[in-house]
Formats: sequence, structure tokens, C-alpha cells
Amino acid sequence: MTAELKQQMLDKVRNQPGFIAALDQSGGSTPKALKLYGVDESEYNGDEEMFDMVHAMRTRIITSDVFNGNRVLGAILFENTLNREIDGKPTSHYLWQEKQVVPFLKVDKGLADEANGVQLMKPMPELDALLAQANAKDVFGTKMRSVIKSANEEGVNAVVDQQFTVGKQIIAAGLVPIIEPEVDINSATKAEAEVMLKNAMLEQLNALNENQMVMLKLTLPEEANFYAECIAHPNVVKVVALSGGYSQEVANEKLAANNGMIASFSRALSEGISAKQSDSEFDGALDAAIESINAASNT
Repeated sequence: MTAELKQQMLDKVRNQPGFIAALDQSGGSTPKALKLYGVDESEYNGDEEMFDMVHAMRTRIITSDVFNGNRVLGAILFENTLNREIDGKPTSHYLWQEKQVVPFLKVDKGLADEANGVQLMKPMPELDALLAQANAKDVFGTKMRSVIKSANEEGVNAVVDQQFTVGKQIIAAGLVPIIEPEVDINSATKAEAEVMLKNAMLEQLNALNENQMVMLKLTLPEEANFYAECIAHPNVVKVVALSGGYSQEVANEKLAANNGMIASFSRALSEGISAKQSDSEFDGALDAAIESINAASNT
């Protein structure tokens, strides 16, 4: 990626109103995503057909006239999607060149087993090769997810340490990491975990040098504007919210109460669209979802 192109993408994400579409369901979450889209598991055989189906779903979303850079700042892709094409172009190139939507790539390999109330990321021995591949396809940034299930300080600190350690590796490769320490919305100690998480993140953010830029993807907090210090931090390009299992309506309502935080919704974005819809029905449902999420993001 040229320095000029990276700057254009950075300016868009940092300054333009809109939100980030999370289109990165991976192997484990793809059957559920397809089912919500109206494609039953009986309609495909094996992983290859499953990934063909989900790429068709993502292609339909991305190529829709209502999906463009006016309201959608960026889109997070799964590695399988990065290696596929839309209308003869690599997906990442199609997003930027045809839609002015900034491409991101999910780089984690899933979650380790729970320990100390959290799930760390599994090891990523091939990360450098994946980052090189992302750079070759003009991807701007990456995303990686951990999960915090309870307010265990040792566990929360381990999640944040791992996220920022890997984040610095991604920065060194010339990309902007989206650090995603999700707090489970069903946690009985969600508010307490969020206090621990914010403290640990601010400590790590304050230790970065002025050229080390990150984004944060966080669960919508119990207290409105709880992450205001993170949003204002000079090393943070943007703070985005995950829907985390909330319905589109509830996620939008909570997001609107958090000024400066924008959406990066997955399930809440695709709620209401279906493989069985005509193109006009599909575009109408997608347009309504994009508009509601965009409005909630711009508060």
C-alpha cells in the first residue's frame, strides 16, 4: 500500500461519519450467519460449499447500491473472503476502488479455552505471512477478538496484554489493529469487568509512542460514555462497538447514548436481510439497517 493510499483511508476512518460493517464470520460462526440469512445447513455440503454460500451473501451485501462509502466507512473481512473476488477484483480492492469502503481483515484464529474468567486468542504462528498478504491487497487494518466473561483482574490484564502485544506486531507491519477485548453481555459482573478493562487499556495506550495508532472494538458499556477517555486518546483512531448479541434495535439504542463511538455490527447489520428476498426487498431491508446503524453511530 502506498503512503498516500494509507493516508486517504486513515482520514476517512478518522474523520468521516459512518460505521464499520463486520462481514468476518469465520468457520465456527458461518453456519449461524447463513441460517439467519435464510440458508439452512441442508442446503450445502462441507466447508467449501458453506464458504461459497457465505461469499455469495457477502457479495450481495457489498455489491448492493445501498452499500457504499457514504455511510459505511469500512468492512471487516474473513481471510477466506480476502482470497476471493467480487466482479473480477480481489474483495479488498473492490471495496475501496468501487465503493470507497476501507478494508480490514480478521486475523485471529479463534479463542482458547476459558481460564481466569476470560478466553485469550489462540496462537497465531502465521500472522506475519497473513499481514504480508493483507498489505499486498491494500488492506488498511486488522481485527482480533478475545472474550472477557467475568471481572477477574488477572484474566482481564492477560487479555489486554495479549491484544496490545499482537497489536504492536501488526503496527510494525504497517497496518492499524482493531483491538477487540469483548465483554460478554451476559456476564453477571459486566460493569466491574469494564472498569478493569478500561484501566488496563489506558495503561497500554499511554505506553505507545506517537506513531503507534490503534482502534478499539468494545462491547456497548453499562454506563453511557464510559469509554470517553479512550475515544479522546491521541493514539486511538476510532472506538467502534460490537453488537455482542443485542438485537439491532437495542444495539442502536445503546450506541446512540455513547457519543463518538460508532458501530461495527455483524449480526445486527444482517438482521432483516434474507437469501429468499427479491433484489428490491433485499436492498430495502439492507438500506433500512444501514440507515438506522449510521444514525446511531453519529451521536
